[in-house]
Amino acid sequence: MKSSAHNINSKLPELPESIFTTMSRLAKEHDAINISQGFPNFEPDPVLIELVAKAMKDGYNQYAPLGGIYPLKEVIAEKISLLYGTNYHPQSEITLTVGATQAIFTAISAMVWPGDEVIVLKPAYDCYEPAIKTNGGIPVLIQLRGKDYAIDWDVFKAHLNDKTRMVIINTPHNPSGMVFSSSDMLQLQSCLKDTNIILLSDEVYEHIVFDSNTHESASKYPDLASRSFVCASFGKTFHATGWKMGYCAAPAELMKEFQKIHEFNVFCVNHPFQRALAEYLKEPARYLDLGRFYQEKRDLFLTAIQNSRFKFTPTQGTYFQLLDFSEISDESDVAFSERLTKEFGIATIPISVFNRDLVDNKQIRICFAKTPETLLKAAEIITAI
Repeated sequence: MKSSAHNINSKLPELPESIFTTMSRLAKEHDAINISQGFPNFEPDPVLIELVAKAMKDGYNQYAPLGGIYPLKEVIAEKISLLYGTNYHPQSEITLTVGATQAIFTAISAMVWPGDEVIVLKPAYDCYEPAIKTNGGIPVLIQLRGKDYAIDWDVFKAHLNDKTRMVIINTPHNPSGMVFSSSDMLQLQSCLKDTNIILLSDEVYEHIVFDSNTHESASKYPDLASRSFVCASFGKTFHATGWKMGYCAAPAELMKEFQKIHEFNVFCVNHPFQRALAEYLKEPARYLDLGRFYQEKRDLFLTAIQNSRFKFTPTQGTYFQLLDFSEISDESDVAFSERLTKEFGIATIPISVFNRDLVDNKQIRICFAKTPETLLKAAEIITAI
């Protein structure tokens, strides 16, 4: 089609290609093992797939209610109460979404006005800032400290002002694998107390925590819960990222505004998947055992690369592991990741692209949500570098 001469004033004029797209394309071009992008290379539980098929055969193929079907919202409320001790009303305080990304965009769209400041802790997942900018907000970027990405709460508090409309947190944290401690959440609660600041808590890896760590949900802390949109992902939890199924929990007054945007964005989400998840979630072991499942994969991979030249600290949560290559190369992490793909046949993610001012700590991220065969093959390559 011949291009037209529209005068387009882009809301995102300098949006670069996603690093995930870049590295996955390179992996394909060079027939490399792709441990870059965060998705499993194994199938969901066959029981869950059968439940979806049954829901389709049973006729649940038309629109679901706007906020989601009540049986699923009810079991989500029970799960939150079981784990974090907070009670959300299924009908007025929980909404099913097209993955957590849609929940995040919807919450930002509902709350952020032009000129509002939104604090983002860097490194950060790449959907936050575009959503803020699209709604006229101003991202205020705070770099987490050092190679272990600790939070400097004095610096955080110094950035709060009358223009601060929202704070976005992510725990367990992508890309670092850091997990917010109870002390962190109490510090956050203290900082936001007696303000009108909204908290957006991205908790998509809530069930993937390791060793002695525990997930500290914003919904567990009363003052935080009263001001929070808590976003979660069934795709991450049940190895079905392509299903794009998530949810958001928030107090009724916040959820009312959330659903106004949700209604005219997607209205509702996949009906048969909701029916299947409502049944599947009735057995808590299906999400409570997830940490053990992924810790076995983490430990398998780290044991296999223990004699490599890479340095690492075992990740606290998520299915990502950072590797420090500072004793191997002086290259930038982007250049090093590209060379790993082209010369060694393994695709990873450079961390600088997520940092404020592209700070380069000589770290790459790998995803261990892979089969043992893939992990051991990747480890063999890494150990040979």
